Amino acid sequence: MAKRDYYEVLGVSRDATTEEIKKAYRRLALQYHPDRNPGDKTAEEKFKEIGEAYEVLSDPQKRAAYDQYGHAAFDPRARVGTYSYGPFHDPFDIFREVFGSGVDSIFDDIFGTGRYDPTRPQQGEDIRYDLEISFEEAARGCEKEITIRRLETCGECNGSGAEPGARLRSCPTCGGQGQIRRTLGGFINIAETCPRCSGAGRMVDRLCRACRGEGRQMRTAKVKLRIPAGVDTGTRLRSVGNGQSGLRGGPPGDLYVIIHVKPHEIFQRDGDDLVCEVPISFVQAALGADIEIPTLDGKATIHIPPGTQPGTLFRLKGKGIKNIHGHSTGDLLVRVKLEVPTHLNAAQKAKLQEFADLCDERVHPLTRSFFERAKRFFK
Repeated sequence: MAKRDYYEVLGVSRDATTEEIKKAYRRLALQYHPDRNPGDKTAEEKFKEIGEAYEVLSDPQKRAAYDQYGHAAFDPRARVGTYSYGPFHDPFDIFREVFGSGVDSIFDDIFGTGRYDPTRPQQGEDIRYDLEISFEEAARGCEKEITIRRLETCGECNGSGAEPGARLRSCPTCGGQGQIRRTLGGFINIAETCPRCSGAGRMVDRLCRACRGEGRQMRTAKVKLRIPAGVDTGTRLRSVGNGQSGLRGGPPGDLYVIIHVKPHEIFQRDGDDLVCEVPISFVQAALGADIEIPTLDGKATIHIPPGTQPGTLFRLKGKGIKNIHGHSTGDLLVRVKLEVPTHLNAAQKAKLQEFADLCDERVHPLTRSFFERAKRFFK
């Protein structure tokens, strides 16, 4: 069955703001939450579909990929836009992220079916790393080794947060319930996660001294990355499992590397094409010449025909940037720029004047055409 358009799922326009997307998600998620629709498989599917749509459209980079490639951007079988995106998150995790950690307690109060288990394994947080590379590295691809600081599973307690031989006891703050309740006014009671035991309801009598009960320690790690050819500033690369370690045996998060490409002193980038401005002399433009130009692979020669005008573009096929998805390679566009001579001596000026005296309007057809069209403004 074909997936529905994500904008249609949330009932928003394609130019909807982030706030409008979030507002639409909140309304629909509350309507189709499985705790409000027990046993309704259709509601469960809609809840999952709504979460998936919100996950994509609330993230600027994922939304841009979806706008360009559609659902294929997140299909591992498709060969477009999939290199930086993984499987979708649990719809209940997305729900808690939008509404806050106390929302499961609200559903528990109303329906008696809270789903949140604070003692279960939790996935580690993702890490962002900004990496600057040279223009040539972006064009050709490269390998980099970066150093990051991340939380890793404590080697002393193996992530449990407890000293060897420690015993569990009931949390004195919540009395083992894992929640504390407060009244907002009237008959509305909200249950909140106990801040002392983090909702577990139990505590160990002796915390691990190495990690102070966290179960994780901050450490330095080196990560090797393969930067594909064709990346550009803003490209996001995903290194699976190189984020923060999970809690209570949960899987680690991911490392997201944001690429920043240094400017080049000769080339500018236009998509997969390269643009290079090359100065030529008046004589070369008038009489023609063969000139050497730089490329990313070395030198190349182009022929300048006689009478070449300033701004003329010459295209060298396949001398640009390799497409990041491997579709093709761009071209090198050489724009000639006429260099007007300066600091002329008397002899040079005399020769130029002699040349000018020999010229008539046939030598400058563009000038003649312009002034013929401009005559009506001089009347």
